[in-house]
Amino acid sequence: MRKHSTSDAINITQILAAKGEGRKLSVVTCYDGAFAKIIDTTGVDMVLVGDSVGNVMLGFRDTLRVTMDHMIHHTAAVARVLTKPFLIADMPFMSYNLSPEQALANAARLAQEAGAKAVKVEGGKAVVPAIEKIVAAGIPVMGHLGLTPQSVNAIGGYKVQGRGEAAAEKLIEDAKALAAAGCFSIVLELVPMSLAERVTAAVSVPTIGIGAGPKCDGQVLVLHDILGFDPDFRPKFLKTYASLGKDVQAAVSSYVTDVRTGQFPTAEHGFKD
Repeated sequence: MRKHSTSDAINITQILAAKGEGRKLSVVTCYDGAFAKIIDTTGVDMVLVGDSVGNVMLGFRDTLRVTMDHMIHHTAAVARVLTKPFLIADMPFMSYNLSPEQALANAARLAQEAGAKAVKVEGGKAVVPAIEKIVAAGIPVMGHLGLTPQSVNAIGGYKVQGRGEAAAEKLIEDAKALAAAGCFSIVLELVPMSLAERVTAAVSVPTIGIGAGPKCDGQVLVLHDILGFDPDFRPKFLKTYASLGKDVQAAVSSYVTDVRTGQFPTAEHGFKD
């Protein structure tokens, strides 16, 4: 039996129209089916299976070790469950840098094997040929400027980008190039608020901020950061909405205590002959 998309699923036309309508877009990361099922009910516009999966789920110190196989595995897990938000998958480090043909082949895997509706790439004018190749094949692309974690070793760490007029002008020109290449939106990470406002005004596609202030067309945060999984991670740009790290710790500790003291399981948790 042929499977059709749900009628209330967010599509790219709605995302592009949001800027002109003055409607702010919400984006959150997700890496597995359990959380995807919950997120599907929240009204969020877009879900990003980020290469932040390396830090959040795989125990890596950065995103550089994340591979295409990692991204396909986690994107597919989310895609199997998600029905309403628009699903985007990060293209990991060195999966689109060798040639436009390599970029298209890997983007096609994320779309065909994993079920992503769009892909995200980091970088400015240098990645335009890859973006054009992917877009021409019918796969939407989200751009990413400012702090680009895959280039952390080249930019000297996780710090605000675009300070100073020369750096600001370069970022604006990169944003224009990405929009001209066909990107349907552009993430702005860790850039000064005034620069994010200038970029947002300079391009016709929505800007999605993270640590870029309130003047972007939308915002993205890592799900586990929103939920407060790590109480020690409190960057300036983050607003937490729960303290689930402490809740999980308390719940598992209570379970351990119950097992050790014989309070779990009891007869009510067993089966009779």
